[in-house]
Amino acid sequence: MLVRDKMSKNPVTIRPDASVPDALKVMQGSKVRELPVVDPKTGGLVGIVSLVDLFRVSPSPATSLSVWEVDYLLEKITVEKVMTRDVITVTEDTAVEEAGRIMSDNKISGLPVMRGKELVGIITESDLFEILLELFGARTSGVRVMARIPHERGALAKITGAIAAEGGQIEALGLHGDSETVTFKVVFIGRDEILKAVQPFVKEILDVRET
Repeated sequence: MLVRDKMSKNPVTIRPDASVPDALKVMQGSKVRELPVVDPKTGGLVGIVSLVDLFRVSPSPATSLSVWEVDYLLEKITVEKVMTRDVITVTEDTAVEEAGRIMSDNKISGLPVMRGKELVGIITESDLFEILLELFGARTSGVRVMARIPHERGALAKITGAIAAEGGQIEALGLHGDSETVTFKVVFIGRDEILKAVQPFVKEILDVRET
């Protein structure tokens, strides 16, 4: 799966000279937490601003300033003063797991997607969360099994073959970091048939549940 398959196309953007209140309104209206900042003259990406950036410059509720003073001060602060200028980006052909690694390593919540110098999309933590749900079949009804398996070639093939022989179908499958723990979701057959099929090929059944 590539970034182009999950990114939001034609992302909502903002100008660098927009005020902080304007940026907050755009985020609220569009239900986004990151806004690529685009130069209106060149159309080029010049930065990115997040909801956290905007909150950081907003006065605390405990401030002694009046609401009119707060509004006046915020109107004077523009996006270009709080945005991140050294923007980390990816291309449409970047693997989604690589995009996730980049976000995690750099502690950021979104990545603009570029095609050359053109901004064509944005991929965010929310998009990666949706991918996680898909990979684990969270929206599919079935039997979810977590098991420890032998760390050897062909271990997964034996399990999938045994399930298929019983008439089942694996809808989702994921290996954990140690490569000895696997989680899979099966449809078309019940709990007992699944356990009977896979028991000879696993070290230990860690969890079984219908979802």
